Amino acid sequence: MQWETVIGLEVHVQLATKSKIFSGASTAFGAEPNTQACAIDLAMPGTLPVPNEQAFRDAIMFGLAIDADIAHTSMFERKNYFYPDLPKAYQTTQLEKPIVGRGHVEIELADGSKKSIRIHHAHLEEDAGKSLHEGSFEIHGHGMSGIDLNRAGTPLIEIVSEPDMRGAEDAVAFARKLHSIVTSLGICDGNMSQGSMRFDVNISVRPLGSDSFGTRTETKNLNSFKFMEEAIALEVARQIEVIEDGGKVIQETRLYNGDTKKARAMRSKEEANDYRYFPCPDLLPIVFDDDYIQAIRQTLPELPDARRDRFMDQYGLSHYDANILSGDAHVARYFETAAGGDAKLAANWIMGELSARLNAEDIAIQNCPVSAEQLAGMIARLVDGTISSKMAKEVFDAMWNGEGSADDIIEARGLKQVSDSGAIEALVNEVIANSPQQLDNYRSADEAKRPKMLGYFVGQIMKASKGQANPQQVNEVLLKKLNELL
Repeated sequence: MQWETVIGLEVHVQLATKSKIFSGASTAFGAEPNTQACAIDLAMPGTLPVPNEQAFRDAIMFGLAIDADIAHTSMFERKNYFYPDLPKAYQTTQLEKPIVGRGHVEIELADGSKKSIRIHHAHLEEDAGKSLHEGSFEIHGHGMSGIDLNRAGTPLIEIVSEPDMRGAEDAVAFARKLHSIVTSLGICDGNMSQGSMRFDVNISVRPLGSDSFGTRTETKNLNSFKFMEEAIALEVARQIEVIEDGGKVIQETRLYNGDTKKARAMRSKEEANDYRYFPCPDLLPIVFDDDYIQAIRQTLPELPDARRDRFMDQYGLSHYDANILSGDAHVARYFETAAGGDAKLAANWIMGELSARLNAEDIAIQNCPVSAEQLAGMIARLVDGTISSKMAKEVFDAMWNGEGSADDIIEARGLKQVSDSGAIEALVNEVIANSPQQLDNYRSADEAKRPKMLGYFVGQIMKASKGQANPQQVNEVLLKKLNELL
């Protein structure tokens, strides 16, 4: 039997406000555990929450960016459940009247086709704390668990899609597009390793051609596109195997471990009535008029699709290059700063050497050891012929290791490329004079074979110049000289 995968996403986007959604406590990442959780975040007796207006503005910006309905009246409910990192025993969230209603996000797939993914809604809520586990929890281990409540009360928007995705490629493209939108808006830093975006993936399978949905499972808290792709592939294969072996898929919440590449059941899946939602008695409905919403619309920055088109027009980039460089707001800003010398060279370096190094060392581009200004300086030296492409790699490595600007490194290491025609001609003459056998072989060879034989001469010339001769000039002078000697 052929099977079809059905996927819907719930995406938690941590908003980049300076304070929490209902208190003045800081949201800065990396503080010592439990130093940024105040009495309001813990719902201590006698405290009352006060809504953070910036969180509402950020949510409205997102809604406008995806052409969604914006609720003029938005209200909060209490979602009741017990978990160690939720000391209040409830989460303040939205159910009946979320701030963002139906919208859509257009994605582009690898084959160039486009697809519209419907957004059911996006609602505001507060984040919970975080459980920390250390040591071994084996039978004779001495593992310990602790609770860090710094994250409690951090504002989130939870974006809920319709089940419009039909495989991992759709889901990852959708997740990437959301990441691109929220970072372009500036409402989220997009740092997934720090939990700024987390994905819950609802997955089911059904016979190809069927209109009814299968039983879904939810794989929670995926914090990378790679892990999402892996988790989907694993869960789809598991569900198909269960069904084909005569079993039934159980509706449950699952966890995926990106290190071990294994998934496990976490708990049976809850329904809305399990949470005993009821209107939050501490918060009045929030009302927005048309003027307020339109004023926010006027502040919307350039969005990813518009930026991609501009990159193609302004910098002459291909659709593929422009798509990659415009997708992440941080990458786009880096590119535009580095593109001053030569946009195509900047694009190649960012998508090639720079990206590979960032990925290998798990560094976000906003924390890149080589600034965009430094890369632009190195590209300028490539363009004016001061250094060769091979030298540029050495300069880049040195900049990565903190040795200064390209000019400083070129000067300190004596890396200036030899472009003087007289000096290069002397090198060519010297190598030819010292290579009589190779010269005879070149003379006697068929014309079709001669281009391949140039490599020996070029290699000797570059060796004699300690790699500093301009390769293009070397080839031109060498070919001219050899043709004269035929």
